This record gives sequence, C-alpha cells and structure tokens, in this order.
Amino acid sequence: MTPALLYGLSGALLVAIGLTGAIASRSLVRRILGFNVLGSGAFVIIIAFARRVAGPVPDPVSHALVLTGIVVTVSATAVALALAVRLGDEEDGRHE
Repeated sequence: MTPALLYGLSGALLVAIGLTGAIASRSLVRRILGFNVLGSGAFVIIIAFARRVAGPVPDPVSHALVLTGIVVTVSATAVALALAVRLGDEEDGRHE
C-alpha cells in the first residue's frame, strides 16, 4: 500500500465520518464539528492527489490551496460558532 493510497483512504474515511456527523446530529455545534471533520478529510485527499505528480517533490499549488483552506475553515468555524451561540441565546430568551 503506497502512502498516497493510505492518505486517500484516510481522507475518504474522514469525509464519511464528517458527513455522517453533519447529517445525523441534532446539535448545531456537532453539525459544525462534522463539517470541520469533512473539510479535514477533503484536505487530506487533496494532499494525497498532490503526491501523484511525477518527480520527487509534490505539487506546491495543492499545498498552498490546503493552507488557504485551513485559514478559511478556521474563520468560518468561528463565525458559525458565534452564530450558534447567538441562536442559543435567542431560543433561551436572553437578549442583549
């Protein structure tokens, strides 16, 4: 089993786990975490495909895309969690 295949299968497993968590969970925070796991699996799959380029060095564009995606994911998660807290406050009747 090659490392690229191992990374690809691991990424597919993470995508499946994240998709299951995002769909099956009722909690908004767990859904957000499920989407994060799904995104992490997608990043691992992109890195696995970057290694398939001929030569000793993987494709740097794929790595740059993954790093940019991580930054965007952290920002989107922060906004989603802030909205989840705000929605929880609205449901509890606490208004600021």
